[in-house]
Amino acid sequence: MTSTLYAALRHLSRGEFVSGAAIAQALGCSRATVHNALQAAAELGVKVHAVQGRGYRLAQPMDWLAVESLSAALSARGMALRFFERLDSTNTHLLEAARAGAEHRTVVLAEWQTRGRGRRGRKWQTGLGDSLTFSLLWRSLRPAAELSGLSLAVGVVLSMRLRRMGLARAQVKWPNDIVVAGEKLAGVLIELSGEALGPSAAVIGVGINLRGGAALGASLGQPITDLGSHLQAVDRNALFLDLVRGLDEGLARFEQEGFAAFHQDWNAAHAFHDRPVDILTIQGECISGVAMGVDGQGALLLRTRTGVRRFHSGEVSLRGAGA
Repeated sequence: MTSTLYAALRHLSRGEFVSGAAIAQALGCSRATVHNALQAAAELGVKVHAVQGRGYRLAQPMDWLAVESLSAALSARGMALRFFERLDSTNTHLLEAARAGAEHRTVVLAEWQTRGRGRRGRKWQTGLGDSLTFSLLWRSLRPAAELSGLSLAVGVVLSMRLRRMGLARAQVKWPNDIVVAGEKLAGVLIELSGEALGPSAAVIGVGINLRGGAALGASLGQPITDLGSHLQAVDRNALFLDLVRGLDEGLARFEQEGFAAFHQDWNAAHAFHDRPVDILTIQGECISGVAMGVDGQGALLLRTRTGVRRFHSGEVSLRGAGA
C-alpha cells in the first residue's frame, strides 16, 4: 500500500463523498495521482465508489488505528509500539527484531497484514480494516521447555477479555483458537527461541477478525466468524489496548505461576469439552475420541476406546467429529 493510497483512504473515512481535487490539495499531489492510487484500493479488499461530479466515497466506513494515542498508552505501561501501515507478518518482523535485541514487551502492530501465518504454515489474510493483527515480544526467565502451555494461557486471556466486552459465547479451541459457536474468531501463533536451560523469548501473534468472516471462511473452506457479527460498534483502537493490557497482565502471571494459573479457566472455556472430536496427526492418522480438556502442562486429553491419550499441540490438529 503506497503512502498516497493510505492517506487518500483516510480522507474518505467519514463515509461522505470527497472530490478528487480536495484530496489532491490536501495531499499536495495531482488529481491523477489520487485517481491512480484509489484504483489500487481493490487489491486491499477496500471498495471505493467513484461518482462523476461528486468524487469518491468508501463503500464501508474504515476504523483506522490511532497510532499516536496507542503509542502513548503503551508507553505509559512501559511498553514500546512499532507501527506499520503495511507488513507481511507482524510475527516475522518481531522475530527478526527480537534477534536484533528488541526490548521485552515490544509490540508490533500493522494496519494491514498481507501474509499472516498460522500454525503449520497456514496462510491467513484479510482485507484492510477487516482484522486486528499484532505481535508481542515476551522475554522470559523460563526455558523454552517450560512455555508449552503459553498459547493456551494466551487463549484464556483473550477469551476472557472478549467476554467482558459482551461476547459471552467466546470459547477456546485447543490449542490456539478463539471460537464462537464453533466458528473461528481469532487465532494465536507463538514462536519461541532460547536455550534449553536458559532464558527464552516468545513472539506472540494475535489475529482477530472484525468483519468479513463469512467470505473469509468460504475462501478457506472452514467456518469463520467476526466480531461485527456479534457485537455492535467495535472500536479497533479500544480493542487493541484492552487485549494488550490483558496479555501483559496474563503473561506476568504466567511468568510467576506457569500454566497452572490458567488450567481451570481453560477447561471451563473449552469449546469441545466432553464432545466427540477427531485428532489429525502430522502422519495423516485420524484418531477419534471424546475431548476431556487439558492436563496441567496443556496437553489435550482424549478418551479413546483404548484409554486416555495425551497430545501436544505441535503434533496434531483438532476438529469436531465428522467435520
